[in-house]
Amino acid sequence: MSKKNVYTHAINLCELHINNAPRTDFAEKVRDIEYRGYEVEQCEDGRKIVITKPGGKSVYGRPKKEDILVFIFNPTNNSLWQISHQQILDDITAKCKEDKVQGRVLIDLLERTLNGEEPNDFIGEILSLSFQSGEKPEELIKAYKWIWGQEDVNYPNGEGRYMSWRAYQELLKTL
Repeated sequence: MSKKNVYTHAINLCELHINNAPRTDFAEKVRDIEYRGYEVEQCEDGRKIVITKPGGKSVYGRPKKEDILVFIFNPTNNSLWQISHQQILDDITAKCKEDKVQGRVLIDLLERTLNGEEPNDFIGEILSLSFQSGEKPEELIKAYKWIWGQEDVNYPNGEGRYMSWRAYQELLKTL
């Protein structure tokens, strides 16, 4: 008999033991299991970019085993925000309306990240941006670094990160 759904991959395990219990009691204990992930970026304001793997994405009913989820984690209140392409695009669009010059600089810095530069290598330029609206540029750029990595894994023979980049190219035309 051949086994299905067998994966070969390193896994970082944390021992967990929960005694069985009646349905609602056991479900409550399962809900209380802590999330596990990786802290991949530190931000100046104390928040962190974290990823979880696997991410749970499924395409045509088949799980994408190498998928990740990207979050902005706030350790002061333990909130995990699974930021999306659309939320980042909306935020950057608002920033560009607020200040076209700084908006163009932000998109240029985002493009440097798209092209493989490490955001911490130009962190001074990122931190020099000052907008009244939305999230801090640092969080957006560092989150996108990992979102783009996720897209490149999920679409290895396709456009990956360049699918979302088209919207920024269009946005640049309006500045």
